[in-house]
Amino acid sequence: MDGLFFLIQTLNGIQYGLLLFLIASGLSIVFGIMGVINLAHGSFYMVGAYLAYSLTQWTGSLPLALILGIPMTIALGFVIERLFIIHLYHRDHLQQVLLTFGLILIFNELQQVIWGGDPLAVPVPELLRGSVPLSDTLSYPVYRLFLSAVCLVLAGVMYFVIGHTRLGMRIRAGAANRQMVEALGINVRLLYSVVFAIGVALASVAGMLAAPVETVYPGMGEQVLIVCFVVVVIGGIGSIRGAFIGAIAIGLADVYGQVFLPDIASVAIYGLMAAILLWRPAGLFGRDA
Repeated sequence: MDGLFFLIQTLNGIQYGLLLFLIASGLSIVFGIMGVINLAHGSFYMVGAYLAYSLTQWTGSLPLALILGIPMTIALGFVIERLFIIHLYHRDHLQQVLLTFGLILIFNELQQVIWGGDPLAVPVPELLRGSVPLSDTLSYPVYRLFLSAVCLVLAGVMYFVIGHTRLGMRIRAGAANRQMVEALGINVRLLYSVVFAIGVALASVAGMLAAPVETVYPGMGEQVLIVCFVVVVIGGIGSIRGAFIGAIAIGLADVYGQVFLPDIASVAIYGLMAAILLWRPAGLFGRDA
């Protein structure tokens, strides 16, 4: 096994990890700030993938589908928060789990009604269909590099917004002490709506970006949700930096496990989570770490 093959697997692991970061970061801030366990978060990833299929079919362009899909998913986040999530803020986690699990069932039924049960494929944009040659026999797809680049840009935007803007200051304050933020006169209800909409948009954008490299199929959100919870636990609840590092670690562990240790690949990420929690029980950047 040569170095170029190892490089390709590393790039695959980083790309997968960056995609996980987009989903897990939304899940992390929703739970860290709003205190809501959102089991339906993976469904928004699925919605994004199916939106990419429909909008690409309609417009003939995946970039245009992204431009149209992002405001649609933000609006979806506001609607879901106002209709359902708003009733969960002062209730226990069991009721949050039950309601958001019900949302999973609703989204799955709507998916069957609108798109049916057959797997669907989203074509890679023509300009991104090539490969970058690494040797005479190995190359790497341009679209995967593009996907990684977009995820890095979005991660940079999130870092700037949360760390250097007034909205980010309020989000960080809400994660640290929600009661104090409310006492200072900040509209916490609007802040929660914005945070939830951002979380929905991030998961949906990840689904739209992943659609050309993965098959779009019913229930695809449930599988990624489990992995994203692992990312959030490793990184620490409410920590964007922790979600980023945890997602990259999980992406690499998953890809390396499938290539080098296929017999135990299915438990590699959970073994990594257990090892980190033994070292830092609150996660890498958890509040109590």
